[in-house]
Amino acid sequence: MRIIYLRITVHRGTQEVGGSCIEVSTDNSRIILDIGLPLFNRNRQALDSFAIKRMTREQLRNEGLLPEIPGLYEGAGGPDAILLSHAHMDHTGLLEHCQSQIPVYASSGTSKMMLAGSLFAAQVGLSREQFREVLPESPVTIGDFKITGFPVDHSIYGCLAYLIEAEGQSILYSGDLRSHGRKPGMNRRLIEVLQDKTIDVMLMEGTHFGFPDGNSKNEYELEKEITELVRESESLVLASFSPQHVDRLVAFIRAAIKTKRTFVADVYTAFIMYLLKNEIPTIPQPKSAGLVRVYVPESLRQPNTRRGRVQQVERFEHAEIKLDEIMQSPEKYVMVFRSSMLDDFKEGLPQDVCCLYSRWHGYLEQSGWESTRHSIMQVDGTIHEVHTSGHMLSADIVQLVRNINPQAIVPVHTFEPGRFLEHFENVQLLQDGEPFLVEA
Repeated sequence: MRIIYLRITVHRGTQEVGGSCIEVSTDNSRIILDIGLPLFNRNRQALDSFAIKRMTREQLRNEGLLPEIPGLYEGAGGPDAILLSHAHMDHTGLLEHCQSQIPVYASSGTSKMMLAGSLFAAQVGLSREQFREVLPESPVTIGDFKITGFPVDHSIYGCLAYLIEAEGQSILYSGDLRSHGRKPGMNRRLIEVLQDKTIDVMLMEGTHFGFPDGNSKNEYELEKEITELVRESESLVLASFSPQHVDRLVAFIRAAIKTKRTFVADVYTAFIMYLLKNEIPTIPQPKSAGLVRVYVPESLRQPNTRRGRVQQVERFEHAEIKLDEIMQSPEKYVMVFRSSMLDDFKEGLPQDVCCLYSRWHGYLEQSGWESTRHSIMQVDGTIHEVHTSGHMLSADIVQLVRNINPQAIVPVHTFEPGRFLEHFENVQLLQDGEPFLVEA
């Protein structure tokens, strides 16, 4: 009798956070799970993602940054599909180098985040022709594979874990997820659905097996901290965060409401709020005299501004607020801020400005923030780090894996896969590009 195998190849991520790319194949079908831009080198030093995005396919190959997968970028014999777990660039950033005829499966939320990111953040978009929507808990068939997406909580909207079934075997790909966000019920639902099913292999992210947990507050506790800092401030509050992090967006909006301030979105943030208005109806929409106004950065008023950005500026004209109005009464506002907007404050930031920095600490230490920090200090302002990780904390990783109880665990998205051995016996430690055969 011929032995049938499922083959798993982790092309990047066995000893690295970010740049995720995993191939799963049978004799007849192949799928790719994520195709991400690398974030770090082997010494855990952050890479220059903007420089990598400007590289050609040949340059990426020469630098060893492009996973070598037959038919993915050119030629015949390509994979049947690419599945995206979520819209972060370390999971989608190399998609633009893939052949355009390969269908891309993702949630509607991921498609919307990629649209906003492509317009305003130099990120990768997803064309309508390639996009195939994955509905939560609704299986789709791709070749030999039956694939079911399950919503999970991460620091961006629209994330999915994938259950992949073929040849009588099942693989669970966690994608990126956590238990301390606003939607812990997502993990409970995932466990509930899978508790009576045998999971042969779990591809489990282990970011915090290697990186410290850091601030362990959940999103609700963080919202309280943000609210108190806004309440204590007697000047303008600058909110520095990714608007794709919808949990954090909600926290800042709620903090503004509780402290009777107006939330000032930039156009990027306002566009994300618009895209999600039907999916999250509790998020208020910008109005001329409402809870949310829209500031148009000077960079979007340049003659060479892309048409797609101009359209969004026009969309929110009715709710626009000028910087002069903010500067007249800075204590009335919580304003979305990024360091590229610093030049808009031609006469300097308001006295005693308060900046709430709500991103990974590593970005704060990069050169782009030096001038911003200096400008804040010049007006006796303050910078407060108010952040909690988008990834599952180390103790929560252990608990989730035990609840799923897979036959084998393949650590991914981690610098220290060996840490899994401290908690589990059935761990398969792989090298990038090394195939793992699951006997069917």
